[in-house]
Amino acid sequence: MKNKIILPATIILLMIILASCFPGGNPSEGVASDFGTTAGFLRGLWHGFIAPFTFVVSIFTDGIHMYEVHNNGGWYNFGFVIGAGIIFSGSGRASKRKKYA
Repeated sequence: MKNKIILPATIILLMIILASCFPGGNPSEGVASDFGTTAGFLRGLWHGFIAPFTFVVSIFTDGIHMYEVHNNGGWYNFGFVIGAGIIFSGSGRASKRKKYA
C-alpha cells in the first residue's frame, strides 16, 4: 500500500522540480538588435559552431555572450543546436566505426 503512494508522489515531485528548471520566455525574441537585424538559422548554425570558443571568451569578457538574444525564435534555436551538435558530437563516432570489407 505504501509503495503505491510513494511512486506517484515521487514522479509528481520530479516533474515539478524539472518544470521549475525550464527557462522563461525571451523578451528580445523577434526584436531587432542595434544593427537592425535578428539572427536566423544560418547565424544560429554559426553560433553553434563557435560555441566552445565563445564560451571561453565569455568567461573573461563581459560583452561577449554564447547565445544571440535578438533572434527569430525556433529557426535560430534549431541552427544553434545543429551547429553545436556537429561540433560536440560530429563525425567522430562514424570515423571510429569498424569497416568491414
